[in-house]
Amino acid sequence: VSDPLNSNGDPHTGAPEKKVELRKKVTLLRGISIIIGTIIGAGIFISPKGILKNSGSVGMSLVVWIACGILSLFGALSYAELGTCIKKSGGHYTYILEAFGPQVAFVRLWVDMIAIRPAGLAVIALAFGRYILEPIFMPCGVPEIAIKLATTIGITMVMYLNSMSVSWTARIQIFLTFSKLLAIAIIIVPGLYQLFKGETKNFENAFEVNTVDLSGLPLAFYSGMYAYAGWFYLNFVTEEVENPERTMPLAICISMVIVMICYTMTNVAYYTVMSAEELLASDAVAVTFAEKLMGNFSVAVPVFVALSCFGSMNGCLFAISRMFYVASREGQLPEVLSMIHIRRHTPLPAVIVLYPITLLILFLGDIYSLLNFMSFLRWLFIGVAVVGLIYLRYTRPDMPRPFKVPIFIPVVFSFTCFFMVFLSLYSDPINTGIGFAISLTGIPAYFIFIHFERKPKWFQKLSGQRLHKCKWESSEYAQKFLSSYTLIIHIMMPDMPSSF
Repeated sequence: VSDPLNSNGDPHTGAPEKKVELRKKVTLLRGISIIIGTIIGAGIFISPKGILKNSGSVGMSLVVWIACGILSLFGALSYAELGTCIKKSGGHYTYILEAFGPQVAFVRLWVDMIAIRPAGLAVIALAFGRYILEPIFMPCGVPEIAIKLATTIGITMVMYLNSMSVSWTARIQIFLTFSKLLAIAIIIVPGLYQLFKGETKNFENAFEVNTVDLSGLPLAFYSGMYAYAGWFYLNFVTEEVENPERTMPLAICISMVIVMICYTMTNVAYYTVMSAEELLASDAVAVTFAEKLMGNFSVAVPVFVALSCFGSMNGCLFAISRMFYVASREGQLPEVLSMIHIRRHTPLPAVIVLYPITLLILFLGDIYSLLNFMSFLRWLFIGVAVVGLIYLRYTRPDMPRPFKVPIFIPVVFSFTCFFMVFLSLYSDPINTGIGFAISLTGIPAYFIFIHFERKPKWFQKLSGQRLHKCKWESSEYAQKFLSSYTLIIHIMMPDMPSSF
């Protein structure tokens, strides 16, 4: 592990030390795979019924899917402007830091670190563990301990992959993205074939007024926006994107159009085979669809779902590790997290920092309650970041903006985010209040860990203020940890290529 901020020479040889930094390996195709591969998780295969239930009709549910896609595109375009004028990795954290200063940015970072990211990663991994084992245990249920063991292996594989190679991480992400697009095509093509054959009875009276529940529409939009969440992950790796002025807007626009088409056409395909009542009664919509139309091939659906979840885990970890890397570089996390592996050029400490927290939450925590507490905070801080774009337009008008969106786009999107926050406060005040209280703990944490200058020596050493004095020792420990980590992975996966 090498410290990219330390330009001192080798203390043993006196030779100047070559600067180690993250390389620009994210091409247009890799950028598209990060966005699509992270957005499309298990939801579209398992349970798109939340939107149908709250919209009240088949036609209105399709309108909500399209509208949420357009609103998400507005957010993605706003982030494309932020990513091309603020050419730093870190996503939400970096944009809030630039616009509103370190205090607000640290609160966002604190909530991400202690709860949102490990809980979110654990939930995706649990879905992976469940569906990768389902074909083995069919028709019986999968034991919970087996799910958690498979989940642990999945998390470890993703951590190992992201620690070893940026190129292999990107290549596997491309493969997984094409896999999930193939899975969606396997649903869409037979569904459209049924539609062209005249299977349109479920679309009759699709916009029947007396079935539309206006009071449930906001909740339908909330579910839809959550299904599209993930369009912002490319902004977490801006410094590794080739030609970001061109690549980021193109990757974002292409990805969002593909996801919108996939989501809408998949739902149309579902309705050609299932009525609204059957879809609402199903626990796994894609499996029910496959059983009705493809017979024994339905066994393959859980495998595709598992691959989809693995792709979401991989893209998510690749992105959020860069946020911790940047926060360490800004002095708001221990300095060791801004170190880069000297040969592999990966931010290894920033990648593995979530590993113990995620496993702890997986085995001991109430993951779904934690996500309920924190879900509204995601939209609050995304809204704050987009408001930061509007704020920077007026406070820093001379900032170079290679890609600039009309002002109504960030205005409409930030209003949507704050509306969803208000909706959370109205529909679930207890969980939302608990989540808000947890986020407020970031304020005293900022003053304790960042603001106060007089700290005990042991804390200074832990936080990185004395890290340069123990650089070689920490490098040795990191190498030992990596060697042990590699040995464990190769025991579990003996066929893993050594080129990693």
